[in-house]
Amino acid sequence: MEKENIAVGLDIGTTKIVAMIGKKNEYGKLEILGVGKSKSLGVARGVVNNITQTIQSIQQAIQEAENNSGYKIKDVVVGIAGQHIRSIQHTDYISRNNPEEVIGGNDIQLLIDQVNKLAMLPGEEIIHVLPQEFKIDGQTEIKEPIGMYGGRLESSFHVVVGQASSIRNVGRCIQSSGIELSGLTLEPLASADAVLSQEEKEAGVALIDIGGGTTDLAIFKDGIIRHTAVIPFGGNVITDDIKEGCSIIEKQAELLKVKFGSAWPGENKDNEIVSIPGLRGREPKEISLKNLSKIIHARVVEIIEQVFTEVKAYGHEDPRKKLIAGIVLTGGGAQLQHIKQLVEYITGMDTRIGYPNEHLAGNSDEEISSPLYATAVGLVMNSIENKTQSAVRMDVVEAPKAPVYRQPVVQQEMQEVVTAVEEEVREHAKKEESTENKIRRSFFDRYVDKIKDFLDNAE
Repeated sequence: MEKENIAVGLDIGTTKIVAMIGKKNEYGKLEILGVGKSKSLGVARGVVNNITQTIQSIQQAIQEAENNSGYKIKDVVVGIAGQHIRSIQHTDYISRNNPEEVIGGNDIQLLIDQVNKLAMLPGEEIIHVLPQEFKIDGQTEIKEPIGMYGGRLESSFHVVVGQASSIRNVGRCIQSSGIELSGLTLEPLASADAVLSQEEKEAGVALIDIGGGTTDLAIFKDGIIRHTAVIPFGGNVITDDIKEGCSIIEKQAELLKVKFGSAWPGENKDNEIVSIPGLRGREPKEISLKNLSKIIHARVVEIIEQVFTEVKAYGHEDPRKKLIAGIVLTGGGAQLQHIKQLVEYITGMDTRIGYPNEHLAGNSDEEISSPLYATAVGLVMNSIENKTQSAVRMDVVEAPKAPVYRQPVVQQEMQEVVTAVEEEVREHAKKEESTENKIRRSFFDRYVDKIKDFLDNAE
């Protein structure tokens, strides 16, 4: 029997962690076998800031995905984001020893390896080296150089760079959760794989992924990635503004945003009011939906303007770089009412909401085709390209005799220290027990008598 190519993606977000297991069906579409979701603790603005909490959240999501699918996860492709991400344009070349031989995949790999050796700023690391257009012996605009003849192979590259410590922290969390890391992908690139069509990438499109802690941007033109950026604002800052502006707790602010929030204040009438239960016996609080929308509108405008600055920095106003397919919005923030209209109003560009259902099998759960899961679906697609067996059926794995809890490394170390101290205390206690036994017993007897007297008097 042929081995199944089971792929696993892990989206470590600021608000949620999603583990998704999938495989390609006979029609080449993605069939989702299981999804696990947990509240993300220990991640702020896309960056891990508490290792122990992040490990526990990852374990919870993985456990749920395994239980839902009946597969045991071995390794995952992880999305990376955060404000430390930046991208640079770089051009490099190699001179080939034998121009009479056709250019092969190994020549391109040689060129990519050369770019990977670029000197970065201290503490930075290259995440992706993405070739854009090639030049062979001065001939430009070559998209596929394999099979051609030439002595000098040159290419422009889109190089994505991130903070080495942040990348290592993510790796540490994965390994401490008892699984392997099979690949890292920039989150906007994963989301783009899930929601964009090839036609849009050719025509020119800006993908805006509004997450909880960050807003990610990826710009494509002529089928090639042209620009990426991570803006350190997302849905959480909108929730914070509602919390401060309406003097309510975070949980209530999040519910208000999701259920009644709109990015367009004109949509709400003045007399539309929501009553929120007061805390611990206090009076309920009445909040005008118009005011709520004004708060949301102000923050969303700020986020969109920052993204649009990046789009203009790419050169969208140059007729040759024009993004004909406009903007595609995805991520949890794309579910905010009237956000599409607001983005069109601010940018003057065609906008649509991006759902990851284009690549999903027809029988997929409706929830999975929500913009919320765009990154996770893209990461599973990335994992499929690795052609690794990322998960195996539970019945293939030998059943453990007792339930196994994957204990984080940090906790294991603590446990060892505690055990050692307990042993020492026990030894010490044994030595002293014989001498102190009598004293301790008499003290205990007196103590019991006192309690008895107290109870008798109470009656």
